[in-house]
Parts: sequence; structure tokens; C-alpha cells
Amino acid sequence: MEGMGGFGDLFGDPDELQRRMAEFAEQMQSQQSLAWADNAIKLAVDMTVAAINRVNVQGTTNEQAEQIRAVMAVVFPEAVTLVREARQGLR
Repeated sequence: MEGMGGFGDLFGDPDELQRRMAEFAEQMQSQQSLAWADNAIKLAVDMTVAAINRVNVQGTTNEQAEQIRAVMAVVFPEAVTLVREARQGLR
């Protein structure tokens, strides 16, 4: 690397530098995927909690449970989809 003068020695072997930079880029991408997955899971939980909190449950315990189950039947599939997509993003 004569064209670099002493500058090439600062970073060592160019192939090693390239390998390390590729590893760093891979780690950053992995961390971004993990952050996205965490956010998707948090969103699924928040969405479920918010939907249940909006239910105006009334009646007997069994009637209240049925009302909450009805909400969950709508919300849960969406939450599962978010979590599934988050997990697939980690692969």
C-alpha cells in the first residue's frame, strides 16, 4: 500500500479492517432487528391492554369474562401477527 504512505499502518491490514467493518455492520443490523422486534412486541401488549381497558364490563362475573373474551378474539390475532413478524425479522 505504497500510495497510502504511513496512513495504511494506522489501521493495520486492509483485509482485517474490512472484515471487522463487516462484522460491525452485521452487529448493528442485528441490534436494529432486535429493537424492532422489541417495539413490535411492546406494541402488541399495549394494544391488547388498551383494548381491554376500553371495555365497559357489566353483569355477572361470567358475563364480564365473556365480554373480555370477545374483545380478545378481535385483538389477539392482530397482536399475534405483530409478534410473529417481529420474530421472523430476527431470523
